[in-house]
Amino acid sequence: MPRKIIHLDLDAFFCAVEELQDSSLRGKAFAVGGKPEERGVVASCSYAARARGIRSAMPMGRAKALCPELLIVPAKHHLYSEASKKVMALLKEVTPLLEQISVDEAFLDVSDLPEAAQVIGKRLQAQIRSELQLSSSVGIATNKLVAKIANDVGKKAAQRGISPFALTIVPAGQEANFLSPLPVEMLWGVGPKTAQKLAESGIYTIGEIAKVPETEMARRFGKHGRDLSRHARGIDTRPIMTERETKSISQETTFLNDISNDRKLEETLRALTRKVARRLRASDLAGRTVKIKLRWSDFTTLTRQKTLGTMSDNEDEIFETALALMKKLRPSGKAVRLIGVGVSGLGPPLRQLSLWEEGTEKSRELEKVLDNLHERFGKNVIQRGKK
Repeated sequence: MPRKIIHLDLDAFFCAVEELQDSSLRGKAFAVGGKPEERGVVASCSYAARARGIRSAMPMGRAKALCPELLIVPAKHHLYSEASKKVMALLKEVTPLLEQISVDEAFLDVSDLPEAAQVIGKRLQAQIRSELQLSSSVGIATNKLVAKIANDVGKKAAQRGISPFALTIVPAGQEANFLSPLPVEMLWGVGPKTAQKLAESGIYTIGEIAKVPETEMARRFGKHGRDLSRHARGIDTRPIMTERETKSISQETTFLNDISNDRKLEETLRALTRKVARRLRASDLAGRTVKIKLRWSDFTTLTRQKTLGTMSDNEDEIFETALALMKKLRPSGKAVRLIGVGVSGLGPPLRQLSLWEEGTEKSRELEKVLDNLHERFGKNVIQRGKK
């Protein structure tokens, strides 16, 4: 029997939560994000704002130019997290086969339930609206790929300027026909570079990909081409992943004004590293690879990474590695627009002495105590001394 997969996506989630906090925002063009003068970007925007051409990830300055009366609301992530947990709790009541892929998006496998997926999807939409006052859209198909694209299509087809509350169904056996007329950009795995390469071959729709023999797609694009060929025909056998492995932990910041002062950059790098190390310890994780990211004034973005000798969640070790990478990558005095640091290759911390310092375990316990103090009393309750 074909699988019954539901993709549920909350409509303009951040904005919907903001409207619950401030009803005066309803029906107005507003965006959640940073201020234009601080190089903020749009994290989410209302459907009234979208009707004016505003989109997520757009620079807030550009958004204000498109819509001068646009209201800007600072993000309240703790509220979004609380609302997300309530939604996911409702979904888990339907089936334990739940894969949450973001704060406002999830897949459900309801193949073992007797009711039609359409009935379950409609009931979930109604329940989320009545109990949590949030709008959601649903895509239903026999696999995750087509269910997600179905939802995207349904939301695009909704009337502009209002919350879509869409429900789109692709019957079993109709996957390829449904995908065929859609632009290649709607297919998972097709980014700007791949779309350009496809266009150079005269391929603009998903159906045109499907017409190319799989062996030819593999010749042109390698393993990625084989996946594209199968996806274009609506084939996707991936199961619902009820747990997701954290692959990396990172922090970055964009400066209000480009920074060329070496000491200021080092201080910022230290602050970012401190946050990364705390998140590692809070998750009982350590990492083997330290990565740094720098963006110059002209938006050129560079990254460098180094693999450590042992797993580490130690702030000093991560910072010293990141600092060395930054010094190699950046000429002294060069202006920086964005800086970031991350740790990957994650796993449980190794309980052994490192090359960096003796008493690693005591140091880790001390850092956990500091983490708890900062969590309870704020980041300024106690600070490291400067050398």
